[in-house]
Amino acid sequence: MTESRTTENRRPALPITLPALATMLAALAMIGPFTIDTYLPSFPHIAADFAATPAQLQQTLSLYLFTTALMTLFHGTLSDSFGRRPVILWSLAAYIVASIGCALASGLPQLLFWRAVQGLAAGAGIIVGRAVIRDSLEGHEAQRLMSWVTMIFGIAPAIAPVVGGWLQGLAGWRFIFWFLAVFGACLLAATALRLPETHPQAARQPFRAAVLMRNYLQLGGDLKLVLLCLTIAFNFSGFFLYVVSAPAVIYNLLGLGETDFAWLFVPGIGGVMIGAYLSGRTARVMPPARAVSIGYRVMCAAVLCNLAYCAMWPPALPWTVLPVMLYTVGMSFAMPGATLLALELFPQLRGMTSSLQGFAHSLFAGLTAGLVSPLVSGSALTLALAMAVLLACGWGSWLAYRSAAGAPNPEKP
Repeated sequence: MTESRTTENRRPALPITLPALATMLAALAMIGPFTIDTYLPSFPHIAADFAATPAQLQQTLSLYLFTTALMTLFHGTLSDSFGRRPVILWSLAAYIVASIGCALASGLPQLLFWRAVQGLAAGAGIIVGRAVIRDSLEGHEAQRLMSWVTMIFGIAPAIAPVVGGWLQGLAGWRFIFWFLAVFGACLLAATALRLPETHPQAARQPFRAAVLMRNYLQLGGDLKLVLLCLTIAFNFSGFFLYVVSAPAVIYNLLGLGETDFAWLFVPGIGGVMIGAYLSGRTARVMPPARAVSIGYRVMCAAVLCNLAYCAMWPPALPWTVLPVMLYTVGMSFAMPGATLLALELFPQLRGMTSSLQGFAHSLFAGLTAGLVSPLVSGSALTLALAMAVLLACGWGSWLAYRSAAGAPNPEKP
């Protein structure tokens, strides 16, 4: 066996248990949902303080998502060249500074600037975390760990707006950003002490512009990878539409208050955790492609139920939120398999592959927040129709991937 092959097949010995690693990676991934969801209950209060319109305030979310998308092109690439730990540590430090800047903002332009900086830093945990998983494990074991991370990580979007509502009522919206700064500091300390380096020096890629451009062109020109990235991004956008439209759903459609965001987020994220749990339990016996196929059946059922209810009855609990919960069960059941299929396409460039996947994920989330949500959040039926369109786009991308891969029917043994 050659030295290069030996290096490729060698797996680092982890000085941390898999449950502890899953918890740490999930906590790092939680930064994104906390940064997005915690301040949603404060939208009316921030708008009042800065004399901003709802559309202007929506840009604090869109700008964050667009800068997250931009930087995800580089988080994984930097970790391929310099290691996983340094990228996460430096990003956490920048995130803490940006959160403090948001807390001290004296006007909307300053808040927009620091939200953009938050976006540049916040995506490292989930992007590099995926590469850490694939560095450490293979096959169904990697899918199980990915599912554990998804299941633990799923807690964040459920509790973030609830915590935000409490903090808003307790001390105002600025206290929310101080909370995010403290959360980032705790993660920085935990990562520095416990997260192992899983990308050895011998496996790292040179950080040269020509090499990076060649690799990006190689990955970006791969039809199968692009289609898998679109599959994951569209599927998530169908759920994220309800996340970014939460103020309209809670305040306007359901007539609830700032402490009632749990009515939307807890069922939705409960579905994420159920789907991720089932994905992990079936990983050993179910190929990733079949898991994605089953996930689409569940999401289609959810969309049909949502359309039927919204066409016949006005928004009401629990019927407005139950289809969202069913959708997230299918989404999170399919996501680990689709993610691993993408990471397997270029084993030497897993960090960059994860970056491209994260770029598509964040870019479409930003478009959903900035363009789609303002157009459709005025009624429950238009929200349901938009979810259906996004799911159809994701399903079309998946079918195109199956065709491009020349794969057999995933339902057949």
